[in-house]
Amino acid sequence: MKQLFIVFEGIDGSGKSTQAKLLAEKLIAAGHKIYTTFEPTDSPIGSMIRNIFKGRMNADHQTIAALNVADRLDHLHNEINGLLKKKAEGYTIICDRYYFSSYAYQGVHMDMDWVIAANTLSAATLRPDVNLFIDVDPEVSMQRLNSTRGTIELYETLDNLKLVRTKYVEAFEKLKGEEKVVSINGNQTVAAIAEDIWKEVSFEL
Repeated sequence: MKQLFIVFEGIDGSGKSTQAKLLAEKLIAAGHKIYTTFEPTDSPIGSMIRNIFKGRMNADHQTIAALNVADRLDHLHNEINGLLKKKAEGYTIICDRYYFSSYAYQGVHMDMDWVIAANTLSAATLRPDVNLFIDVDPEVSMQRLNSTRGTIELYETLDNLKLVRTKYVEAFEKLKGEEKVVSINGNQTVAAIAEDIWKEVSFEL
């Protein structure tokens, strides 16, 4: 079966993690060998990033951007569970966030072109076959976050998520000649979103 590297992108509360899980289940049922993963990772570097997001550590936005670059490179090259290793083992990889998340989230607070340049090595090493952008209204995402989260993290404010969504669109435009991005209406029901995603992924298989 054809191997794919599928990345889910979207602002916090977009439902991408749920959709990544549903897609994995559907592909497994269809006989595909699936590896699911996420960024920031659960490695020491990724755990540091998550602690910053949760307010347990302090760091400026440039440091956060640099930590994401390091975490992503380890995610690619890790000898135990790195993306390149999993690809070589014949897995279709489904990843919850990749470098477009850095472009959008850090791009709000610093020069996006710097963030893109800093991730050049990752992009050259492994580019997604498709980036699935779950596009949801920031107001809807905040309602979801407030109803499901005990605490709100660093970037999870309505004003910031509005800016992040804008930066996603800007990044997609900048890289439209290099990246395949499919926008999915994230304001629909979970089932309707999953159906739209399956149509797109089926086209790639």
